[in-house]
Amino acid sequence: MSFADTVTTAARNAWALTFGPGVEAPNPTPSTVLSDAPHRTLRRFEGDESISAADDSAVLLVPPLAAPATCFDLRPDQSLARFLLETGRAPYVVDYGEITFADRRLGFEDWIDEILPDAILRTSADRGGAPVDLIGWSIGGTLALLTAAAHAHLPIRSITAVGAPLNYDKMTGVPQLRAVAKLTGGIGTSTAVRAIGGIPAGLTRAAYRVTAWDRELTRPWFVASNIARTETLAKMESIDRFMAEMPGYPGRFYGQLWGRFILNNDIGKGVLRLGERTIALADVTAHVLLVGGPADVITPAAAVESGIRTLTGAASLRYETAPGSHLGILTGETARDSTWTYLDKFLSEL
Repeated sequence: MSFADTVTTAARNAWALTFGPGVEAPNPTPSTVLSDAPHRTLRRFEGDESISAADDSAVLLVPPLAAPATCFDLRPDQSLARFLLETGRAPYVVDYGEITFADRRLGFEDWIDEILPDAILRTSADRGGAPVDLIGWSIGGTLALLTAAAHAHLPIRSITAVGAPLNYDKMTGVPQLRAVAKLTGGIGTSTAVRAIGGIPAGLTRAAYRVTAWDRELTRPWFVASNIARTETLAKMESIDRFMAEMPGYPGRFYGQLWGRFILNNDIGKGVLRLGERTIALADVTAHVLLVGGPADVITPAAAVESGIRTLTGAASLRYETAPGSHLGILTGETARDSTWTYLDKFLSEL
């Protein structure tokens, strides 16, 4: 750009960021709502009509709790949903919506036994009974694996778990949390969570920002140094919108996460205990792809790789690594050449 064009663009972007609606309006991939029930809205992404997905290409995107379903569709060039459409597949997503105090009694069983099985069966039915490939990010990947382990009858062909915590012994800060919890037997945290009905959305947003403290600290300089780079600022805005939409955790769900995962590391031992019931990861018989990020500070790569030792019943099992942050390995600038490439190859060979 000429100097004059650069100044004009910089001024326009500065105005848009300060007083306007932003440098780039949200542009979600078109989708159709197939079913709309509390915490289980199912959408089918719609692509170019000239692209005809294969009969066996039903793909269900499984988000984690405390993160919006837009994680799979941040913007056109950071959208796993669009990539799946481009590669001739039929992607769907299950959206949990807002989590409020009224949802405080929801627990892992609600997702493992109801929400995800319902979404899987509806996705399969919409594709004429085709098997479903699950793609879960963060604890969404863990939930996908646990659902497959608990319900062998579901039409699940494969599971891709990106940044999924499968061993809390390997999670950042967990040893320190356990040391503090020993002082009260973990009662302090569980009591507080029950009292407020869960982890509020504001707290999950603040916690996510803490993990990216360097981004928050350098934000003013980043904006100033990129004020004439509209594309760069648009990517920043997409992350800002993502964080602003983060919901919270239901009280019972977080209580189970705290007790069974963080304190006792059930998932790392391969067997989750929910009351008198046990769910073993070894019972997963679908094909599995695990993707970890060596630079991921939320779910370290070692916590993902541990699944190799517990998913012993999988029809096939692969582990790959990808550069980027926790969100970056799913939909960052390098995801197309790493995670998405692994995924495309994995699904094409099934």
